[in-house]
Amino acid sequence: MGASIGVDSHKGSLAAAAVDELGRVFGIKEFSNDPGGHRALLEWARHYGKPRVIGVEGSGSYGAGLCRTLSSAGEQVREVPATLTFKERRRKGSQGKSDAVDAVAIARIMARGEDLPSPTRTQALADLKLLSDYRDQLVHTRTQVANRVHQDLVVLHPGYERRVPNLVGAKHLAKAASLVRGDTSIRAELARRRIGDLRRLSREIAETKVQITDVLTESGTTLTGLPGIGPLIAARILGEVGDVGRVRSQAAFAMMTGTAPLVASSGMTFRHRLNRGGNRKLNFALHYMALARYRTDEQTKAYIERRRAEGKTFKESMRCLKRHLSNVVYRQMIVDWKAMEAA
Repeated sequence: MGASIGVDSHKGSLAAAAVDELGRVFGIKEFSNDPGGHRALLEWARHYGKPRVIGVEGSGSYGAGLCRTLSSAGEQVREVPATLTFKERRRKGSQGKSDAVDAVAIARIMARGEDLPSPTRTQALADLKLLSDYRDQLVHTRTQVANRVHQDLVVLHPGYERRVPNLVGAKHLAKAASLVRGDTSIRAELARRRIGDLRRLSREIAETKVQITDVLTESGTTLTGLPGIGPLIAARILGEVGDVGRVRSQAAFAMMTGTAPLVASSGMTFRHRLNRGGNRKLNFALHYMALARYRTDEQTKAYIERRRAEGKTFKESMRCLKRHLSNVVYRQMIVDWKAMEAA
């Protein structure tokens, strides 16, 4: 007798449910979310025989430790998105909302044989988002520190900008440091400390980029093969989208990225307006891709010129290009996703 197991993970507890192929409940039990609870849940699941598959909601966060235990024990584990759990639970609205109800809903999703990602793939995408966010934080911090150094140098050495064009490159930082060398004032001392911080931040930003590139290589993505997408933009897209299999169509992806124009017609006037919704980080990634293509690709330049000849402004033309690139990126991600599923 095989079973499908569903687990709803939380910070301190794990609600588990087992159902048969028709969705009938075999058992429901709660475990602590710690190593002892993980082993107990594994033993409990093994009572229901094989073959079995275990679905976990939150495999990249509260359920990560459990998934490691299950995977190392040879169990088939899948990540169940919260949106699927919500839809399944809504089919039985009279049950209300509880951890046990969610666990049963997750188990029934697994019993239907839903095509869901493994926690390993989900974790790789989560890692890309974490690294991308961390790099953005480092860049933001470096900009803040550089602004403070600039304020110090403007007071200590007015007109220093003619010798030091920026406070990012190692060569320019060395010149900035030479300007305050030997100066015993408090402002100069703080400037030296901040220049040291800038050097440290720049090293860490470079190291994080290398780490992002390594994770991208392991993920097997081919997004970096598209013109206008480098490792940082690819990591941002993959990290923000997550499992692209849950995005049902190109139109849904365009809404997700905020590149689908919104109708703003009235009477005899037919027009569309800018969509300010969607994931703005994804929108920026596509905007950067569009700019890179416009600067380097002749076909893209010709496309923009055709749009402008139709009476559109440059910004409107770029929005049209971003909508097209949204489809290009989505199709490529689906190709990668199907290749991973086949593997």
